[in-house]
Parts: sequence; structure tokens; C-alpha cells
Amino acid sequence: MLWLKAFHIIFVVTWFAGLFYLPRLFVYHVEAGEPEVRTRLKTMQRRLLGITHVGGALALGFGLATLAAFAQASGAYLQQGWLHAKLALVLLLVAYHLMLVRLVRQFARDEIRHSSRWLRIFNEIPALLLIAIVLLGVLKP
Repeated sequence: MLWLKAFHIIFVVTWFAGLFYLPRLFVYHVEAGEPEVRTRLKTMQRRLLGITHVGGALALGFGLATLAAFAQASGAYLQQGWLHAKLALVLLLVAYHLMLVRLVRQFARDEIRHSSRWLRIFNEIPALLLIAIVLLGVLKP
């Protein structure tokens, strides 16, 4: 069970690297004036999104495997309120990830709809979710 948990944490870190840095690349893209810089940023966004997909998929996979192992050890595990709250926040994180996919596609087509200020605020969402998820997972209130 500890191996599953360890790999879950490793891939959560990988996932969050992308969730934190992709919106920063969007800010740089919006503020860039030179076409060659924007082209380079589009490539970086696409590649980082791929790594983010891998980290997210493996984090979710190992998270579900860990959840199944804990549930098998104790049937009451799945009935805990903190776990329901944590899983709801993880679903919000998945929705955020899907929004990043949409934004990468918009930037690739030069259909930028947001200001750098909006993107800077948007960039704070995963940090807030991370804090809440970790506190729920560690403290189990």
C-alpha cells in the first residue's frame, strides 16, 4: 500500500508542475509582442500539456489504486466525509486541467480571449486546491 501512495505522490508533483507552469506560459504568451516568441511559447505549451497529461493520469491511477487498497483494508474508509471532500476537490482539479487543454488549443489558434491579469488570477486556482487537498488528506478532519 505504501508503494502505491509513494507513486501517487510522485505523480501528483509531476501533475502540479504542469498545472502551475502552463498558465504562466499563457501570461508570457499574452504579453509577448514578437511572433517568434509566441511560436516558441505555443510549442512549450503543447509539450508541457503532454507531460501534464501523463502526470495527471498516473496520479489519478495510483490515487485510485491507493483508494481501493485502503477501502479493502477497511470498509468504513469510503464513508469518511473528509475523503468525499477531497475527491470533490480532485474533480475540480480535473476540470481545471480540462480548462488548460481548452486554453492551449485557443492559444495554438491565436484565439486569445483572456488578459494577462485574468490568467494570473486563474494561475492561483491549483495552489488553493492543493492546499485544501493536502490538508484534508493529512489531517483527515
